[in-house]
Amino acid sequence: QVQLVESGGGLVQPGGSLRLSCAASGRIFNSYTMGWFRQAPGQEREFVSATVWSAGSTYYADYADSVKGRCTISRDNAKKTVYLQMNSLKPEDTAVYYCAVDPRRGSSHSYLAYDYWGQGTQVTVSS
Repeated sequence: QVQLVESGGGLVQPGGSLRLSCAASGRIFNSYTMGWFRQAPGQEREFVSATVWSAGSTYYADYADSVKGRCTISRDNAKKTVYLQMNSLKPEDTAVYYCAVDPRRGSSHSYLAYDYWGQGTQVTVSS
């Protein structure tokens, strides 16, 4: 089993920045895909970013078009933690942000591909 706990959300003005963290515990391997999704009221959960295991024990970062160039995902395997640095935030980034794990090392953008989920952290971008 894998447990995930997000932190770092909050209220920020347009153009501001936030850094989300997701601490994992339990049986988790460095090769697992770790991702971020978000869900705004009345909308489906959508992919934001993921860090995916690649050949040579490296990772590549994948981003949704809506956040590309504004967000950076990183992971610290020793701490079992994944981060999402978000810059130049816009009101449309307002949502609950969820951390998720895919143990099959996939690169899907569908939330259905992920088995484990955190409780979420609220991000509100407003002046």
